Formats: sequence, structure tokens, C-alpha cells
Amino acid sequence: MLGALCSQIQIIPLIVGGILVSFENCLHQPPEVFDSPSPSMISQTLPHRRIVKQLAFAILIAVCLFPFITPPIALAVGLFFGWLFNDEPGALHRTAARILLQASVVGLGFGIDLLTIVEVSQVGIGFTIAVVFVALLLGTWGGRRLGLSCSTTHLISSGTAICGGSAIAALGPVVKAEEQEMSVALGTVFMLNAVALFSFPFVAQILAMTPLQFGVWTAIAIHDTSSVVGAAARHSSEALAIATTVKLGRTLWLIPLLVLTGVLFRGRTSGFPIPFFVAFFVVASFLRTVAAPIAEISPTIVSLARIGLTITLFLIGSMLTRRMVRNVGAKPFVHGAILWIVISLSSLLAVVSLL
Repeated sequence: MLGALCSQIQIIPLIVGGILVSFENCLHQPPEVFDSPSPSMISQTLPHRRIVKQLAFAILIAVCLFPFITPPIALAVGLFFGWLFNDEPGALHRTAARILLQASVVGLGFGIDLLTIVEVSQVGIGFTIAVVFVALLLGTWGGRRLGLSCSTTHLISSGTAICGGSAIAALGPVVKAEEQEMSVALGTVFMLNAVALFSFPFVAQILAMTPLQFGVWTAIAIHDTSSVVGAAARHSSEALAIATTVKLGRTLWLIPLLVLTGVLFRGRTSGFPIPFFVAFFVVASFLRTVAAPIAEISPTIVSLARIGLTITLFLIGSMLTRRMVRNVGAKPFVHGAILWIVISLSSLLAVVSLL
């Protein structure tokens, strides 16, 4: 029975892929349809395409609710969805991904004892400080050598140093970045996040890394919180707890970086966004530690949070369109990739040697 169940689970990605390919065939129109794009033709084809996209989106969101759909599978399906339909994500799409990510992280806090946060934060604080400063200094130097604009260089360097897309989104208005610069930085970070989410667990398996080593490494070397949690979850629940706490400590560096960026770029804003979900995460952990009734229901909350995280990764993957890939270009991607590789390898060596 177990073997049959495993076989059924393994064909799920193939089924999902088949659904998307079928939708792609529905979207293809004869060449003559596009030879004379009259208003009547456009009005007939666009609603059909919109319905197909909405139906595919709803089906894939529902598929992500199943526990056997892991975060990497959700991200891969999201990437294929974004590549297939090639539509820029709307404000509702981005807002849903951001809110669901923050809610999922807070939910994961109910599965972590507060004493663990204190202990792990002390272990990872030195690695976090080193990564933040090295990434910012090395990234600034490398961007200048490649001839990138100050805004693009700072966004990619800050995203690598702190928290990926969240840092870029927060810093963009401060440096008055143009839409093109934001797309370049976000596209670079999203692609590198996908690489890290799939490659880091294999490295951990080859090196036989402990949960402490892998948790700290993912927290300081991967950009976005969602990818950190997704990669750590593939190792063990202990690695997931460690990675979440260390990563949230790393996210706190966004606050002083926002202030420093405002001074350096002379940005004038009404205020600086603060990641309030970090505080809620600590509160959730505190309730989990001191309240026995909360501790009893915490496994259910954590399970729901992991489902929310899986859906978030699908949403994030679906944001990466073909246009965004083209906008990334060579130099910004080379800058972001080299910086990330240096940070990943140096932090891996330090973690394996010192922990």
C-alpha cells in the first residue's frame, strides 16, 4: 500500500505539468489570428485567455493545499506558470504573496520555543553580521567594476545581504529606483533563490551537515525568507526552526540599512517600513513557551503555516515572467550571481568549520 501511495505521489508533478501543457495548447492560436489584430479579434481572444489563466491558477493553488506538494515543487510549478502565461503580476498578486508569507512565518513561530530563539540567535549573530557587511562592501565594489548604476548595485547588494525581494521592495522608494532597476534586481534575486532552494539540500546531504549547520547556513546565504524556510524544511524540523530564527534576526538589519540608505541617497520619505511580522513571530514563540493550551494546538498552526508557505512559493515563482528574465540582462545577473556564490561558499566553509 505504501509503495502504491508513493507511486501516486511521484506522478503528481507530471499531472500538473500535463495540465499546464494542455492550457498552453489552448492558448496557441493560428498565425492568421495575429496577422490582422482587429478590435473584434482581440475582444474574442483576450477573455478566452483570461479564463484559461484564472482556471489554471485556481487549480494549481488547490493542488498546493495537498501535503505531498513540497515547497520546491510549488516554486517550480509557479515558475512554469509565469513563463507560460507571461503576464506581469498585479498589485493584488504581490500583496497576497507578501501577506501570506508574513502570516506563514508568524505561524511557524508557534512551533518554536522561545529559549531556542535566544540560544540560536547567539550562535548565528556573528555569522549574520559578517555576511551583511561583506555582502554590502563586496557588492558595492563589484557593481562599480561592472559599471552598474548606483541604484541597481545597492538593490542587488542589499537583497543579497538582508532579505532578498523584501529588502529590494523596501529600499526601492528610498533610492528612487526606476521600474526597470527594480525589475532587474528582483529578477536576479528570484532566479538565484530558485537555484538555492533546489541545490542547498543536496549540498547538505553530500556534506552530511547537522541541523544546526544547515539551518545557520541557509539563513545567512539564501536571500528570501520563503526560500530559506523551504530549503530548511527539506532537511529537518530542527533545521527549519534554526533557519527561521536566524533568518529573522538577519531581517532586522533591514531597519538600520534603510536609515543608512536614506542618508547616502538623500532619500526623502515619510517613514521607513518596519517588518512587524518579526515581532509577531517572537510573540507567537513566547505564547508557545508559556501557555500550555497554545502549545497543544501549535502543531496544527504550524501545519497550516507550512501550507501557506507552499502557496507563497507558487505565487513568487509565478511572478517571474519572460519579460523579467530578459530585463535582467548579463551584467546585473553576473553581479548578483558572483556575489551570492562568494557569500554562499565562504559562509559554508565558516559554518562547517566552526559549528
